Amino acid sequence: MRFFGLAKRGPMVKKKSFKREGHRDYIAGSEKEKVYFQDVDVIKRYFNSVKNYPLLLREEEILLAKKIADGNKEAKRRMIEGNLRLVIKIAKKYINRGMPLQDLIEEGNIGLIRAVEKFKPSKGCKFSTYATYWIKQAIERGIINQSKVVRFPIHITADISRMMRITRELTNQLHREPLVADISASMGVSGRYVKKLSMMTRKIVSLEANFGDDSDQSLSDFIEDDKFQLPLEMLEEEDRIHQISGLLGMLDKKEQAILKMRFGLNTGEPHSLESIGRKFGVTRERIRQIEAKAMKKIRKLLIKQKLVATDI
Repeated sequence: MRFFGLAKRGPMVKKKSFKREGHRDYIAGSEKEKVYFQDVDVIKRYFNSVKNYPLLLREEEILLAKKIADGNKEAKRRMIEGNLRLVIKIAKKYINRGMPLQDLIEEGNIGLIRAVEKFKPSKGCKFSTYATYWIKQAIERGIINQSKVVRFPIHITADISRMMRITRELTNQLHREPLVADISASMGVSGRYVKKLSMMTRKIVSLEANFGDDSDQSLSDFIEDDKFQLPLEMLEEEDRIHQISGLLGMLDKKEQAILKMRFGLNTGEPHSLESIGRKFGVTRERIRQIEAKAMKKIRKLLIKQKLVATDI
């Protein structure tokens, strides 16, 4: 039982439709697909059907990717089916973010299809690492697009994304919530503009909006969760994702392990300095030093390859 078709070059795969009130179409490449979910039983059946697709070994993914590049439709189908569980795993982390699980999975599948189309094994990046960025990006974009919010111009959205990223970085560096002056200095803008962006972020979702049709919890109940990211915060440039992941191979094993944990390159879940320090039996300050040294190496390599390292 299949629930989606392959985009662009792929064939329309047989799928069972579960009609529900207010069903939604989505665009995957140039093909328009419909995925219908209705209740928990339907989702359970979907989960069970996904388990029938075997996971792929890295060697298999590389071989399939090469065939996909040559236009092989069957290889594309196998690559997608072999990674549907990855979409489910990531989608579950966005539960209670204002979108039903079935819709999160739909959006994630769009990202997976895109990742399959763009993946280049020659760059040295694992497919699961690469696909995670596309899946999360698609889900986060879907969350924002489906919410009844004020639409901002693209440059404002980019600035909001940048402000949120800098705020997190400063929080880690200063070990406290950064002041408006701290953020404005890092962004190179006025404090007044930072306040304006902060006000705009409050329009993205209502703190009192309930999650789900039968939930009495609101965003204010989850306000401590700072993992939500705007789509533009994701690494959208696939070549750069490949390049940066490939550059990790030029670091020593300890540096690789620390950066992978720090930025969640394998799991999609970044680790704190404290948790990494516990794993390696050293202090958080020592982990910070190793991270800084490794990032300095990567920046030098990026400069040599003429890549801009503004996001790392």
